[in-house]
Amino acid sequence: MRNFSYVLLDVFTSRALEGNQLAVFNDGRGLSDVEMQKLAKETNLSETTFVLPREAAIEKEHGTKVRIFTTAEELEFAGHPTLGTATVLRKNGESKVELDLRVGKIPVTFEDRPQGPAFAEMVQRDPTFGATHKASNIAPIAGLRPEDFDDKLPIQTVSTGMAFMIAPVKKLSSIQALNFQAKFADEYLKDSDAKFIFFVCTETVSKSARLHARMIFYNGEDPATGSASGCATAWMVKYGVAESNERVMIEQGIEMGRPSEIYVRADKSGDEVINVRVGGHAVVVGGGEFRLP
Repeated sequence: MRNFSYVLLDVFTSRALEGNQLAVFNDGRGLSDVEMQKLAKETNLSETTFVLPREAAIEKEHGTKVRIFTTAEELEFAGHPTLGTATVLRKNGESKVELDLRVGKIPVTFEDRPQGPAFAEMVQRDPTFGATHKASNIAPIAGLRPEDFDDKLPIQTVSTGMAFMIAPVKKLSSIQALNFQAKFADEYLKDSDAKFIFFVCTETVSKSARLHARMIFYNGEDPATGSASGCATAWMVKYGVAESNERVMIEQGIEMGRPSEIYVRADKSGDEVINVRVGGHAVVVGGGEFRLP
């Protein structure tokens, strides 16, 4: 039998059993692509990561190789797996861990706090802004009316490694009542430049939050979506919802009973948005071992 150990974490929270769950396999060497995908389906979490250790000189130059899988596919990039995996890889109080993902090298920096887990922050790729979308086309996907969307802000695709449509809803009560229609979403997204939709609202539950967010996809509702939050950060700074280099918090996962706090910021240089950073805490809550023939 081959033994593969893993660690379970809750990410974008400082409290166990909240935030977004993640399984990190400490050493995925010897696993085939098919086996990695099957293990990700077996854990049945939003994402599962596999660390693939290499020689120290290679890791120093390129970072630690990590692959990210949902229950259905391998991803180029995802936020909470990046933060959580870096937390597992951190040794001896290192201030920075670099991951080699399919999207490229992603650095994660750490700030130790007097109480609770360290604060981790990743730098995502500079954003690209894509197509804008009509509220009349997106409303049926959300089970809402076109007038429920904020006409002062664009519904627009943004990518910092994965393309998300940022869809601003006017009222907190509307986004809380969102009734996601997967069939309509699949039909629209297959011909668009966005992979998923990140619904956001400037009305929030917590006074400390700048945006309330929800993201629903083929694996159900996501408690925290770090990749989408990077896209939303770029969108906020571009359209004046947040100032340049202002760290703000996005709340997510509240409707599903797994509240998450995602801290984001980005810089604006002229008309360009750069230096997108997404941070939060991660808590180790368990672990185990898979035994495969």
